[in-house]
Amino acid sequence: MRRWNGWGDTTVGLELNEAALGFLAERVGAGQPTADVALSAALAQVDAQASRLPPHPRVSTDAEQRLRASFGQSLGDWLRLRFGRLGRITDGVAWPESNDELRELLAWAGTVGAIVIPCGGATSVVGHLTPPEGERPVLTLMLGRLRRLLALDPQAQLATFQAGVAGPDLEAQLRAQGWTLGHYPQSFEYATLGGWIVTRSSGQQSARYGRIETMFAGGTLETPTGPLVIPPFPASAAGPDLREWVLGSEGRLGVLTEATVRVQRLPEREAFIGVFLPSWAAGEAAARELAQARLGLSMLRLANPTETVTTLALAGHANAIAWLERALRWRGCGEGKVLLMLGLTGGTAQVSAMRSQAKAILRRHGGVSTGTLLGRKWQANRFRGVYLRNALWERGYAVDTMETAVDWPRVGATMAAMEQAGRAALAAFGERCHAYTHLSHVYAQGSSVYSTFVFRIGDDFDSAWARWTALKRAVSEAVVRHGGTISHQHGVGRDHAPYLAAEKGARGLRAMQALVDHFDPHGLMASGNLLPDVGPVAAPAAPAAPRVPATSDEPH
Repeated sequence: MRRWNGWGDTTVGLELNEAALGFLAERVGAGQPTADVALSAALAQVDAQASRLPPHPRVSTDAEQRLRASFGQSLGDWLRLRFGRLGRITDGVAWPESNDELRELLAWAGTVGAIVIPCGGATSVVGHLTPPEGERPVLTLMLGRLRRLLALDPQAQLATFQAGVAGPDLEAQLRAQGWTLGHYPQSFEYATLGGWIVTRSSGQQSARYGRIETMFAGGTLETPTGPLVIPPFPASAAGPDLREWVLGSEGRLGVLTEATVRVQRLPEREAFIGVFLPSWAAGEAAARELAQARLGLSMLRLANPTETVTTLALAGHANAIAWLERALRWRGCGEGKVLLMLGLTGGTAQVSAMRSQAKAILRRHGGVSTGTLLGRKWQANRFRGVYLRNALWERGYAVDTMETAVDWPRVGATMAAMEQAGRAALAAFGERCHAYTHLSHVYAQGSSVYSTFVFRIGDDFDSAWARWTALKRAVSEAVVRHGGTISHQHGVGRDHAPYLAAEKGARGLRAMQALVDHFDPHGLMASGNLLPDVGPVAAPAAPAAPRVPATSDEPH
């Protein structure tokens, strides 16, 4: 059963041991757990918002379905759910099972003046699912029943799926025939193919398989003015690439219903290796040289000193970690060391060659390999780490992340500025912030910069919301000042829409708006995602107290 107010399956959990709690208390302060609002109380708030949609046989107005369809996984979503300050809830939820049903629902929504929000796996961390305020009703289209493999062409290495297929289901259907897409974001267990495409997602092994834009070959976008069908070509010089209109469109042009993607044969061999380097300078130089050597590695992931310390502190197994620390100091990796994770994927001979070439480069930068010991641990927990958000919340800590991408000369300065902005934002509230960073995706030109911020939640919703929005604003502004993209892999949604103009410019935004107006002239998809046409999300007001009759013989 999926959690209604947190991440993942209710049967999966992580625990923080006493050493980890002591580490956090030292850096942030003792956690102050808050009481989560009960599901029944949240549903009462939904019931208090009567649906503004007229009845339709395919549209549910069930309170729990409306609740679950109105939130993703951003910290803002969590705050609203955990404290019971829900704000606007979607008016209805539909689960189309075919393109015909989806087109029917789009047409009906247009006739009743509704706004439509497509939803895949509800894993967005930038506010994509937040229903906009206003008089118009909101219909959420849940796409999870559009999940079939429609065609597989082994000669062209193309597979066509319905776009609502989730990561595990997609890979299972491909692997049964010896193929893989190889797209593994941390949200893999729940996120969908369509969601990956319209938010320009990047998987953990994109160095081998490519980001989603290199995988996306064509598809069908159901727009309010009719379908846009994009055939797959190996390459084309026939004008602008229509795929680019769909990639990163974030539900503003229509609903992606089918996608043709480029797939590969399952690899013969795969290994993940952990290598420590003596300093950030050495680690960054090694990562850059590995990326620019184009060895064919499937992953390069470099944790800065603070993230490296945090990873070891939260790992448990204190005796084993102490032994590892002693061995690393003896090899020249003491205080200030960094951890680089490498992925090697491919044929047996290819993997052996990559490993040998990477080893030579790392040796020049003082790298100390732990072999596959840490790599196996990472691989086993690659989709479980996000459950740490639940464990931290239960102990009174909030977690948010921000990511960007910049050219190599700006990587170090951007990382430092993002972390300092987060710390300064919390210091204004008399609080400390534990900030740390890794390079999650590395390119010849530059790298992503992925920063994590841990801080105490606060005593109540208003203080928690103020801390979060101050941090989000400060770090976003730091990214813009340093010339970084406002999103490397999470999309823009509503949370980052106010910062898009710095990247696209006024002329670029007008061109994007013209495209939206062409496909959606009546604003059927005007959710506020991507283009900042409804402004940032405001803190929802406290719910009104329920009315209780003066006298009653009935139990409440």
